[in-house]
Formats: sequence, structure tokens, C-alpha cells
Amino acid sequence: MAEPSPPPQSAPPVARLSLAGRDLVLAADAWGDPSDRPVLLLHGGGQTRHAWGGTAAALAREGWYAVALDLRGHGDSGWDARGDYSVDAFVADLRAVLGQLPERPVLVGASLGGITALLAEAESETSISRALVLVDIAVRIEPEGALRIISFMQARPEGFASLDEAADAVAAYLPHRERPSDLSGLAKNLRRGADGRWRWHWDPRFLEPGHGPRPGQQGDRMEAAARRLRVPTLLVRGRLSDLLSEQGARHFLELAPLARFVDVSGAGHMVAGDRNDRFTDAVLGFLRELERSESDKRTRERAEGEPEGHETR
Repeated sequence: MAEPSPPPQSAPPVARLSLAGRDLVLAADAWGDPSDRPVLLLHGGGQTRHAWGGTAAALAREGWYAVALDLRGHGDSGWDARGDYSVDAFVADLRAVLGQLPERPVLVGASLGGITALLAEAESETSISRALVLVDIAVRIEPEGALRIISFMQARPEGFASLDEAADAVAAYLPHRERPSDLSGLAKNLRRGADGRWRWHWDPRFLEPGHGPRPGQQGDRMEAAARRLRVPTLLVRGRLSDLLSEQGARHFLELAPLARFVDVSGAGHMVAGDRNDRFTDAVLGFLRELERSESDKRTRERAEGEPEGHETR
């Protein structure tokens, strides 16, 4: 087994992008050369594009063009005027963004971002991605874990008096993760209101009944999507996750024969944030294997296309 690479160092993005969603503008950061092979990173519900900084920088160093998107109603992306944060709205945004990329990307989606990527890929007539990485999300999830996540997101509508107060709340929610002394990263996931208080950087209507997705609502649809997957797929689970169990991961692998599985030790549901080094190693290993597989396929196709008796010099 290869030695794990050093923890990825987050580097400033090369460019800030404004991309057209279905009916609003979406913010994104990009790392690397736009002429390189693209990877589109989709965060989970309640997160922002900043969740991917270390991974995106590492992807760029390996020759990928990494684009981290703020989903609608999150971060610096537009808030929907009608409060439409349905799964179909997120899928429609993704399809709109894909039309602005030069070629099919690898899609990396965590939680809600993974649901969006899975449904967009599997429900399209032709494949829209080169490969899929699903982060701690599958068809079967644990109801208790989902309730814990939603409860945390709904807990402080009045916001926080300071970044330190917000950091204390996160530390209580994620006791396995060391509380950071530098809170600049946390600040990117909060917005400061006119009253001086800090609130999470998403539209509050995202959590209101009838506006945003609810865990388990898409179970049958996701199962059908998993069965239809046509692209290489990596399922990454946090070993400490209370949302995706090992049994849930194995069930997904039974549905999707092209999928493989990585269990990241020391990580909970937010795998990339908990153990960014191990998560990034898993993604890069998958992409290297994808490149080798595609190269071998091209070599075979060229060989099969040569006329009988032809001698290669």
C-alpha cells in the first residue's frame, strides 16, 4: 500500500465564476487550467463551495480543472424568489451548469450534492459525466442521523453573537473533530447580518417544509437511478457517519455494479472536512484508475480498428 500523501494544502482559487443555473446565478470557484479535464464539486445541504478548497487545489496540481459550485440558496449563489429548493431544481441547475463546461466532467457530490449528481446522471438519456463520486450518501440512509443533521441546521435561527460562539456550536455537534483556532474558514460558511449577528450562509426557506428536500423522500427514485448508472462510480463513506451505514453502502454496491467503495477512517458525515487528506487520496486514486482504464480502452479500440495483417512500426 502506498504511503498516504501529505494533507492537501488549500490554495486560493484561480478564478471566481458566475454560472447560469436554471433561473438564477450560481457562484463558483475554479482551480487549475480551464483547458484541463474538469471536475465539478457539489457540496452538501447547508454547506458552501468552500468545503472543497483543499481537495480542489490537489486536483489542480494533478492536472484537473476543479470547479466548486455554490448550490442555489447557498453561499454566494442566488436565492430562489419562490423558495424552490426541490431536488428537481438542484438537478436542473446542474444540467444548466454542465452546458457551460467544455466537456463532460467528473461529478463529485456530498450528501445533497451527491443526490443531485446521481439523479442528473442516471436520469439523462445519455451520460452527462465521465464518472461519479458520491460522498456519504446512498439510497438507504439512517433516519436518526438525518434527524440529527436537520436539528443542528434548525437550532439557531437567531444566529450567533460571534464566530467563537458558532465554533463552539460546531464543536459540540462534531466532537470527533478538533476545534480550529483559526476561524477564517468557518467565517466563509456564515454571513453577518445588519444586526451584527452571524447566521449560516443559506436561505432559511431551504429548511422549511414544502421548499427543500427531506431525507428519504427520494428513496425509490434514487434506487432506480442507482440501477441505471452507466459511469464508473466511487462511493466514499465516513466510517463514523451516522447517516450512511456500512449496510447502506453495501446495498448501493449491489444496485450499481460499476461502483466501488472506500470507507474513510476518522471521518463522519462531512468526510472532506473531517479527514481531507484521506478523502483527497481516495478521490485522486479513483481518478488515476479512471485515466488508466480510459487509456487502455482507447488502445484496444485502436488495435481492433487496424486492418488484418497490418504491422505497426
